Parts: sequence; structure tokens; C-alpha cells
Amino acid sequence: MAFIDYYKILDIDKSASNADIKKAYRKLARKYHPDLNPNDKEAEVKFKQINEANEVLSNAENRKKYDAYGENWKHGEAYEQQSQHQRASRQRQHSQSSQFDGFGDGDYSDFFESMFGGGFSNRRSSTQFRGQDFNATLQLNLKDVFTSQKQVLTVNGNNIRLTIPAGVTNGQIIKIKGKGGEGINGGPNGDLLIQFDIINDTEFRRDGEHLYKTIDLDLYKAVLGGDLTVNTFDGKVKLNIKPLTQSGSQVKLKGKGFPIYKKDRAFGDLFITYNVKLPTKLSDKEKELFEELAKL
Repeated sequence: MAFIDYYKILDIDKSASNADIKKAYRKLARKYHPDLNPNDKEAEVKFKQINEANEVLSNAENRKKYDAYGENWKHGEAYEQQSQHQRASRQRQHSQSSQFDGFGDGDYSDFFESMFGGGFSNRRSSTQFRGQDFNATLQLNLKDVFTSQKQVLTVNGNNIRLTIPAGVTNGQIIKIKGKGGEGINGGPNGDLLIQFDIINDTEFRRDGEHLYKTIDLDLYKAVLGGDLTVNTFDGKVKLNIKPLTQSGSQVKLKGKGFPIYKKDRAFGDLFITYNVKLPTKLSDKEKELFEELAKL
């Protein structure tokens, strides 16, 4: 696969800060998102490259390896470990060779091969290394995580199917074992770490499994009471407003909040705060009635 310049993909400099990377990723991810570019293969490829670039550059360790090793960044740690191992082996050989001054170069090699059955190079090449962990950011709307759903995530050109449980939170990271980089010399694969970026474009404020909402009450409803139909996250409910309801008072709708992560059919609560709105205009009759009330 051809080398991809992740900095160029995100249109940022190598000196870009983490905030710059996040800002660039969000801007481009929204621009090329498949939902906004249906049947656009070029946009789909671009979207995959943007996600791949963000996976690497948003992780401090991976970015450091990418800057140091370029297209071979995934195996940078393994190369470094191998290099350290080779340096240590050469130092040991140099130290041991001083004890066998009677051997020539050929004798020296034969001697150690007879001791270790095939030489040092074969032993080093069989060392196993665990594959690199991959990091991915998945951007979803709050409505998307109200119910469990299946997604196909493209990481380094591979399609990974996963089920996202309802109730995941913004910034939460889940691990998919063995879906990271391939191990070296038969070592285990790394893991895939997915961080969720939840966008709340609703009228509700979320705090864990609880939801919060403010609704306006006209003065007459607040004073006299009555019924009011309001929207919850998954439908409408009818509230009974008590007479003389004060602005800022709050009611709790049990079980009308957000799903609790990995707890089947368990929900938080919805808290509704009333905001009493005063009339901005009064008819002559209304003014007259208020004046009579004031005298009482």
C-alpha cells in the first residue's frame, strides 16, 4: 500500500497541537461523512483516510512513532526492541570473545554455533513481538446511542463489524481484542481502542444516565394549573401542572432518562425544570383584571 502522509490528509503542519488535530479531523469528517455524500466513492475513500490519520496522530505514542519511522511506524517499537537486543548481543559477544583469544574469526563462529546450535542470528529472528494497538475515534449523535446498533468501522483498510451498546458516553473507550496490528514472528495481535465522540444536538442535557430539560410555562398555567404535553427522548408524556407552580421548580419522570450502559432495560430519569414566562402584552381587559387582583 502506498505511503499516506497523515499530516497532508488532515491539512495540518507537523507542529500541530492536539487541539489542531481534533479540530481538523472534526471539520473534514463532517465534510466527507458518507451520510452527507451518498454513493460518492471518492468521498468514502477520503473519509477512511481521514479516520486513519486521526487514529495515528491523535495518539501521542503513535504520532511519535509515525514521526520517527514514517510508513513503518506500526513496527517501530519492534524495530527498536530488535535493535536494542542486537546491540546487547554484540556487547555480550565482545565481552565473551576476550576469553577466547586463541580462536580465529572462523573458529570463533564455529565455537558459538556448536554451543548454541545454529548461531545467534536465528535465535534473534524468532523473537515474538505483540502487534501495535490501533486507536480510532467514532463520531455519533446522541440519538444514535439511545439504542444499541451495529456499525462497520474501517481501520487501516479493514472493515470491522461491531455492536455499540446503548448508553455509551462521550469520551468513553472500548477495546476490541486482537483487532490491532499484526504481531511479529507469530506474536499476538494488538487491540483496537475506539473512543466515542458523542454530539448532542437535542433539547436535552445529558449527565450520565440522567436527562435534563427546561420547559416554559405561561403565567396562567403556572397560576391555575392544568395539563401540558411535553416531549421526552422517546415520545410524548402528559404532565399535570399543579396550581401556583413556581419558576425554577423541578419534577422527575422516573425511567424517562437515558439507557444505562450494558444494563438491559435500565434507564435513568428525566428532570424537567419549569420556567414561568410573564406576558409581554396585555389587552385592556386583562390589564383591568390584573388591577382588580392587585386590589384584592
